[in-house]
Amino acid sequence: MNRQRQAELFLVITTMIAACGWIFSREAISGMPVFAFLGLRFLGAALVLLPFCRGQSIALAKLRQVLISGLWMALTLCLWIWSVSTTPSLGEGAFIMSLSMLFVPLVAWGMMGVRPARAYWECLPLAFIGLALLSLHTPIVFHPSQGWFLLTAFVQSISFCYTSRIARDVPLLPLTAVQLALTGLAGGLISLFFEHWTQPFTTTTALWLVASILIATSLRFGLQLQGQKYAAVASAAIIMVLEPLLTVIVAALWYSERLPLQKIIGGVLILVAQLWFRWRLVARLPSKR
Repeated sequence: MNRQRQAELFLVITTMIAACGWIFSREAISGMPVFAFLGLRFLGAALVLLPFCRGQSIALAKLRQVLISGLWMALTLCLWIWSVSTTPSLGEGAFIMSLSMLFVPLVAWGMMGVRPARAYWECLPLAFIGLALLSLHTPIVFHPSQGWFLLTAFVQSISFCYTSRIARDVPLLPLTAVQLALTGLAGGLISLFFEHWTQPFTTTTALWLVASILIATSLRFGLQLQGQKYAAVASAAIIMVLEPLLTVIVAALWYSERLPLQKIIGGVLILVAQLWFRWRLVARLPSKR
């Protein structure tokens, strides 16, 4: 197997792990406070990553930007775990969260003055139709978790843009370690002041927590880094956008979740909008030399 094929396999595994990560998190928070889980998961992942940061350091002049980036990530994941804890459907939430990459061009326009490409405006109506089909039905009912996921997607797009702007000047591993640690600290502090342990911490819950730390966070991050390093851009873009579809499949297998046909069509439209947008952008890359 050549290096590119191996990288693409890593990305497929990464996407499968990301989908399973929704299950790991849902199972873990069924046996422990939501933000306590968030704190332990990301502090644990930061500690796992720390030995790999040896010999790499963040310049003092960049420390403030790195900390801000970490706070944006912490806000994103605090909103995400709350959304996961309140949603009746993980698959629906995953499709809504995938809209974050379609928010990125708008946020980049506002933050950095980068006008969205024509492909973005072509895909946006399709994505909004998909969101409407996914979120609404007759009689019209809007579940609060849908709003939380939508807010999370928007905040994630801000976090993505801010991190992308500083990532060129900061070593990737220390940056990620700081982001994970700040997310863990944020979750821990929220839990300390606002949550109470109302049930015993069982072995099963501990195993789901460990799986979230080692598999859904640490292993996923390592495989994604290796995959993105050698995979073709087009392949990486398409593979990574399949996470919500795989999440729907995993949730259906694990929880017997069944999305109505209208919601499935809505999710597929969001997926098609993202694939079209990314494909059009990738197709333009060779001309930018």
